[in-house]
Amino acid sequence: MKVQTKGEQTRERILDVAQESVLHKGFAGTSIEEILCDVGITKSGFFYHFRDKNDLAKAMLQRYLDTEWQIFDRLFAQADELTEDPLHAFLIFLKLFADMMADLPNGHPGCLAASYVYQDYLFSRDVRAMTTEGHIIWRRRFRERFDGIAARYTPRTEIDLDDLADLLSAVADGSIILSKSLSDPQILPRQILQFRNYVKLIFLGPA
Repeated sequence: MKVQTKGEQTRERILDVAQESVLHKGFAGTSIEEILCDVGITKSGFFYHFRDKNDLAKAMLQRYLDTEWQIFDRLFAQADELTEDPLHAFLIFLKLFADMMADLPNGHPGCLAASYVYQDYLFSRDVRAMTTEGHIIWRRRFRERFDGIAARYTPRTEIDLDDLADLLSAVADGSIILSKSLSDPQILPRQILQFRNYVKLIFLGPA
């Protein structure tokens, strides 16, 4: 594992502090001054790493998207090692995903991409484009999985596979909101398992 330089550690610390603040208070409610205080650096130290607040937003989002897909890639790889059947592999992936979310003691901290969408007027065009592209990538990658499943299992009902791919994102983001609103961190893993049951119904029919 590569050892980070002091500068790299500072940059990561800035991103960590900024992300936590944005998830709790939104981008508008997050100030550079607050970040400087929490990280313990000067303005010149901040601007050494980021041109401005929008540049910080872009770096946060890119790191968030990269981390999300590293997690999904790892879970998909685990599932694919257990079976060559595309449907069973996807169902295993969903179970692994639900188990991982259930192990978070305080629930999922929140979706950074969703928080950006809620306040998209605050961001530059390139940041808004990154948010859009992130959701398109999620759709494309889940759709590839469903294409492989549909090639072997004929859906039992008429279904648009793009819509089915989007549904997983909708379930995850919606469940994060519900879990926070109802103070129940287990809502997210339970809803992932409900989505898993839905996928089984579509491709296998009632048990």
